[in-house]
Amino acid sequence: MEEMADVNVMYDLLKGGDAISAIERLLNEFEAHESKEEKSLEHYKSAIGDIKNPVNRFVLQLIVSDEEKHRAVVHAMAATLKGSLTWTKPAGSLEGDPDSAAANQKLLAVTDEFIKLEREGIKEYKGLLKASEEYYHGLFKILISAMIRDSEKHAELLEFLRERLKEQ
Repeated sequence: MEEMADVNVMYDLLKGGDAISAIERLLNEFEAHESKEEKSLEHYKSAIGDIKNPVNRFVLQLIVSDEEKHRAVVHAMAATLKGSLTWTKPAGSLEGDPDSAAANQKLLAVTDEFIKLEREGIKEYKGLLKASEEYYHGLFKILISAMIRDSEKHAELLEFLRERLKEQ
């Protein structure tokens, strides 16, 4: 009878007070967002088909590219949560076989160089930003600012990777 009580306690922890657990609720939210991303992509791609102006087409293609990355990220997180719930490793999950120690060391050895490259790129972009902010009605400013944010994101991801590799 005591084992049944332990199972009930564990079940109650997973439930989070509702009929489904917090992780299931999060998975549902990721899956719903993934579906919305897919619909957004369809709308953007449909709109591009009619656009002839190179600037307008370029801007929409940049957005489509970002939306495709967003969809891939949300899919990976959803697949990972689903795998955690089902004790599996679905395709696209962030769970999988570990790399060898040698591969980890090799990646760790270049991570600092990658971080340095991203930070140097940020400095260069900031110089370009000032020099080109008036060009093409401010489009260059928007594009360079976006690249700065991307490089900052890359540096943050690389710092995470470096710390993770040091722990292994």
